[in-house]
Amino acid sequence: MRDVTYSMGMSADGYIVDPDGRFDWSAPDDDVFQHFTDELRDVGAHLLGRRLYETMLYWEEPDEVASFGEAERTWAELWKAVPKIVFSTTLSAVKGTNTRLATGGLAAEVARLRDGPGEGDIAIGGATLAAEAAALDLIDEYRAMVHPVLVGGGTPYFPQRERHVDLRLVETRTFASRIVLHRYRVERQP
Repeated sequence: MRDVTYSMGMSADGYIVDPDGRFDWSAPDDDVFQHFTDELRDVGAHLLGRRLYETMLYWEEPDEVASFGEAERTWAELWKAVPKIVFSTTLSAVKGTNTRLATGGLAAEVARLRDGPGEGDIAIGGATLAAEAAALDLIDEYRAMVHPVLVGGGTPYFPQRERHVDLRLVETRTFASRIVLHRYRVERQP
C-alpha cells in the first residue's frame, strides 16, 4: 500500500510560516534542495491545499524556467510530472501540468490513490490539508525539516488537535546548514 507522507520545513519552535505568513527563513541550501529533489522522485501523487498550490505555481511558469539553474530545472521537470490534486473550496479551476481539483473528500481521494494503479508516495502539502489528513489518521510518515530559527508563532507544522499519536523515529540527518531532517513513522495500534 502506498504511504501518505507530510514533508515540510518548520522552525525549531514548530511553525511552517511565521506570524506574518512569511517563510523566507526556510529557503533551502543546495544540499537540502537536493534532498527535496530526491524525495520528489519517490512521489506518485501530491495533494495540495489552495495556498500551497498557488505558491507552487512558480514551478510551472515557463518564463521563469529560463532563469533557473540546473537544480531548479530538474526540480521543475519532476514537479510537472507528478500528478497533483488540489483541495479548495474557493477555486473552480486549476492550471498547471498534471493538476486537477479534488472531486471527493480527502479520505476518498487517498483511498482511491491507495487502491488504484500507480506507485510512489502520496505526499500531502499544506498545513490545513495536513491537519485534516492527520485528524482522519491518513498520514503514515511525518518528515520535518527543522530550520535553526525561532519565529514565535504562526502556522504550526503539527496539527493542534487533542489527539495522541505515537511516532517512531526512522531517520535523523543534519545538513551542513544546521537544518535537521526528522522522519517519523506513525505507530498504529493493531
